[in-house]
Amino acid sequence: MDRRQFSKLIGMSVVALRMGKATSFSPLDQPSKIAITLDDFNISDFPTLTGAARNQAILDALEKARIKAGMFVMAKNVADEKNMTLLRMWNKQGHLIANHTYSHLHYPSVSFQEFTEDILRAETLLKRLPHFRKYFRFPYLKEGKTAEQRDMMRSFLREHGYRNGHVTIDASDWYVDGRLRERLKKDPRAEVAPYREYYLAHLWDRATYYDELAQKVLGRKIKHTLLLHHNVLNGMFLGDVLEMFRAKGWKLINVDEAYADPVFSAAPAIAPAGESLVWALAKETGRFENTLRYPGEDGDYEKPGMDALGL
Repeated sequence: MDRRQFSKLIGMSVVALRMGKATSFSPLDQPSKIAITLDDFNISDFPTLTGAARNQAILDALEKARIKAGMFVMAKNVADEKNMTLLRMWNKQGHLIANHTYSHLHYPSVSFQEFTEDILRAETLLKRLPHFRKYFRFPYLKEGKTAEQRDMMRSFLREHGYRNGHVTIDASDWYVDGRLRERLKKDPRAEVAPYREYYLAHLWDRATYYDELAQKVLGRKIKHTLLLHHNVLNGMFLGDVLEMFRAKGWKLINVDEAYADPVFSAAPAIAPAGESLVWALAKETGRFENTLRYPGEDGDYEKPGMDALGL
């Protein structure tokens, strides 16, 4: 190895070790990698797609893509044994089951005690499943309004053996889903293709944004986790989403592989805390103040475009 090669290797090591003890590198010329995570497990019936049918459609899309996803469960949704049966289908197929609180509380708005009790209440239900792992995702990705609130929760999670189930690619599928459901309630035979096209374009835009931002912040590619929801939109179009990423050259990976990336050990020192992990790391540097919006994602950003298209 000559001096130039050695210097290059050392430089890459320094960047990677900022995020933890790296065991491998992700050169910029390698394909971007992405894992699928879904929140809530809201399986209420909808006139054009029952909860059970939606659940099966999402599982079928993941099976066809040959990947294991992460399901962050709002445990209130599976307190009923009928609904728990549907979650067991995820466990049976080897998907990661994780904690998203019992009641989907907004942490900055409630007491520390109330919020942590809600987490543990969810755990009592979810730990019955063999594929439950101690990953926790904050509702709305809000990890604390102040540094004190943030650090109290970080200590609690460490003490109880939890890792933060970070999102690196945030998006607003929940908003597109709401607009789609409103249309279908009015007209069950409404054309859904325009919603599909808008959704795919939205996810591609957000994915490329966060992928490029990660490279600017860290100097390397990371293994991404995409935030989606167990909703009608993904019951209809998750298969198309997965096919789109593959067609555009991205590699679909299992959620366990994604969370092995050292970046997920990061704990950005920002307040308010939360948003996408990539957004938070960029915020922490202080170098992106002119480009970072807050919140990182919201329905208000998508409304004008959907209004203009009549969606």
